[in-house]
Amino acid sequence: MTTPTRTRTRFAPSPTGFIHLGNIRSALYPWAFARATGGDFILRIEDTDLDRSTQASVDVIIEGMTWLGLDHDEGPFYQMQRMDRYKAVLADLIASGHVYPCYTSVAELEALRERQMANKEKPRYNGTWRPEPGKTLPTIPEGVKPVLRFKNPIGGVVVWDDKVKGRIEISNDELDDLVIARPDGTPTYNFCVVVDDIDMAITHVIRGDDHVNNTPRQINIFKALGKEPPVYAHLPTVLNEQGEKMSKRNGAKAVTAYRDEGYLPDAMVNYLARLGWSHGDDEIFSRAQFLEWFNLDHLGRSAAQFDEAKLKWVNAQHLKATDDAELAERVQPFLVKLCVVADERLVNICGLFKDRCDTLVVLAQWISAFYLDVVPNPEERAQHVTDAVKPALAVLADKLSRCDWDKAAIAAAIKETLAETGLKMPQLAMPVRVLVMGTAQTPSLDAVLFLSHREKIMACLKNA
Repeated sequence: MTTPTRTRTRFAPSPTGFIHLGNIRSALYPWAFARATGGDFILRIEDTDLDRSTQASVDVIIEGMTWLGLDHDEGPFYQMQRMDRYKAVLADLIASGHVYPCYTSVAELEALRERQMANKEKPRYNGTWRPEPGKTLPTIPEGVKPVLRFKNPIGGVVVWDDKVKGRIEISNDELDDLVIARPDGTPTYNFCVVVDDIDMAITHVIRGDDHVNNTPRQINIFKALGKEPPVYAHLPTVLNEQGEKMSKRNGAKAVTAYRDEGYLPDAMVNYLARLGWSHGDDEIFSRAQFLEWFNLDHLGRSAAQFDEAKLKWVNAQHLKATDDAELAERVQPFLVKLCVVADERLVNICGLFKDRCDTLVVLAQWISAFYLDVVPNPEERAQHVTDAVKPALAVLADKLSRCDWDKAAIAAAIKETLAETGLKMPQLAMPVRVLVMGTAQTPSLDAVLFLSHREKIMACLKNA
């Protein structure tokens, strides 16, 4: 086969549930490699598990990828819609002598397995129905539909240079004859994958290292079909915070849950990229920088561990770097949930508070204080809004009711109030913040007051 000059990668999830961060990282790297090399990224849905595959799961996969901006150039292709193609290739392999029918029953296979285990041998099919020159095969049992097995080569080794794990060699004697079609004629996973990768001209297979054991079998099928296998890169496992493999059973969340919790897609891409790849000591980078730097040579060999605190820190850095107007657009869905109808102040409010936030949810909560009634934190109110400071609050309210409504005039009113009452800035600013924003910890007081409506400030101060 002529090696294509254009990079072609794929992501091939099974639609048997939601897609979590460990899964989506296996989409991120082939997407990034295709984008970094000017190639194509193909989405393929491996839906042959009819009992567990659902369209709802497919929708969630596509929704998560769309949110993260992992756009595909071709697909989604569905394996169940390609059955005629698989059966045609099976027929070719039968004709060429690479596939044979096997009538060994499930009970016979179980008994064989038990004998091998008792003898401390590796469980494997013993080749009873494998045709060989001069061999007499058993009598075909009546009424039994056979499976089809691939005639794996005997002797020699399967070798590939894995872009993550380095050179890997597997003896063919370690591999038995793989079932590639069930009794009803439905082809199995390892066979379908090879046909798909050939038909879609995949040049690089970048996937989790739980597929390493499948790779030598798939390479042998490629060669039986007269095709060269793609380049393989098997990614180490992503562990959860408890050090277990990330999975739905171990409490992994759907990728879309992070969207709903207020994470930015570029921050997620940044964080996921660092779960198994690095560019020197760079921790924070843009999507454009990631694609400029990405290659397969800097993929890590060790398992990466998810850390939600680190993810929040990365998200906070991206929030700070995001343009205020873009942030105003991104925070809108979270404001809707809080029943906030924002106005022209929103962009400036985002600019004022984004340095204090690690998610869009937190930013939305700050913003809501400018549009909704605020209930001061009871402890902070008791601590700061004392009888001693209430006269000063009345003085400030009077000055604010009469001054121009700009930062300079508001700052002057605060300064005059301090001079007249003899208070220090914290003694006045803290109670005002508590009454206006609900908490004593806010950005500069004059900036906060300027972005608030005068009428609301008057009402808050009078409630002291």
